Order: sequence, then C-alpha cells, then structure tokens
Amino acid sequence: MATSMLCRRTAIFSWAIRRVSPLKSYNPASSHCGLLHQIANYNPKPLKLNLKDPYIPDRESEKTPEWQKTAKYDRKLFGRYGSSSGIDPAKLWPSHAQLEEMIAEEREWNPPLQVMLKNVEAKTKEANAKRLAREKLVAANMAKMPKMVADWRKEKREAKQKLKDEKARRERLLAEARERFGYAMDPRSPKFLEMVSEIEKEEKKKRKLMKRRLKEEQSHVPPAASSADSSS
Repeated sequence: MATSMLCRRTAIFSWAIRRVSPLKSYNPASSHCGLLHQIANYNPKPLKLNLKDPYIPDRESEKTPEWQKTAKYDRKLFGRYGSSSGIDPAKLWPSHAQLEEMIAEEREWNPPLQVMLKNVEAKTKEANAKRLAREKLVAANMAKMPKMVADWRKEKREAKQKLKDEKARRERLLAEARERFGYAMDPRSPKFLEMVSEIEKEEKKKRKLMKRRLKEEQSHVPPAASSADSSS
C-alpha cells in the first residue's frame, strides 16, 4: 500500500514537471534554473504510513487473503517480528501426527548409516544371486545346445520330407483322376475331392486288413524255439 502511494506521488510530480510551460524566448540556462528552482521548492506532504508497528493481518476480515491465515504465515510473522506479532509460539509447533509424519519422512529419505549399509549389502546379494542364476541357466542351455540343434535339424528334415510326400501324393491323385475321368481336373473341384475321399477310405480299409493279417500271422506262428528246447 505504501509503495503504491509513493508511486502515485512520483507520477503526479513527473506530470507536473512536464506540464511546466516553456518560456516564449527559449533560453536553456534560464529554463534549467527554473526547473531547479521548482524542484527545490517542491515540498510534498508526508506519507501517512505506519512503518513502526508490524503488519498483522486481521483473520476475521474477509479482505485478508487465505494464505495470510495459515500456520505457515504465522510462523513467518513470528520469525520476523517475534513477540511483537502477538502470535503464541506454542501454537506454531507441529502436532503429534505431523511430527510423526516428519520423522517417518526423515527416516525414508535420510536413513541412518547402518540402514543404508544393510540396504546396499542386500542389493549386492540380490544382484549376485541374479547373476549366478543367469550364468547357471546359460550353462544349462549350452549343455542342451547339441541336442537342440539335432532336434531342430530332424524337424527340418521331417517337415521337408512331409512336404515332398504331400506333393508326390497330390501328383499321384491328379494322375489317377486324369486316368479315371480322361481329363485333367482342378484339385479344388468337388468331383476331385470326392474321389480323394473315396481313395482315403479304401486306403484306410487296406491298412486295417494288413494290420489284422499281421496280427493273425503272429498269433499262428509255430513255437519253433520252444520245441527245439524240449527235443534237446
């Protein structure tokens, strides 16, 4: 408030100086002397400011900002003016809950040296355990590598052979369809698919018959070894 009044008076003074009418016969020396005379005779009224007593905001007033009603601002006033602020210093101490929160925060961000050393040791042990586990896993995988490579090559050979067999079977079916119907057929046509289904059924029956014959032959094999042992 004092600053705003001082700025207002300075602005009025500047405006008054600018409004001074120049002399008709312009003379720099006389103009300068006149200006100095006016400045020397300027006697402003004293500002009605109370700079002795501290500014203590009125908590009951609606014009007082909310941030000037907080405990933080009270601590600031007491730190600046002391007992002249009229603030009870006992009210400036933190409550039990706030004090416990401050202590917990202090322990979290600034733990004792022993706790820090224990944390570093635990982190080092954890890092070493992870490294050893990784090395063990790498060693186990390297030991399995020859078998894994052999299995991979076997799968590649089997997949290649399977593709080759499927291609040969398709060509055989196409040739059989050409021989049966007398013309080349589209492998996606219903007639070709029906023929393939019939052939698969016939092959399935043949496999069943072959399996049954092998089983019967194995069951009727004469026990030559046992008879030879009994005759000896």
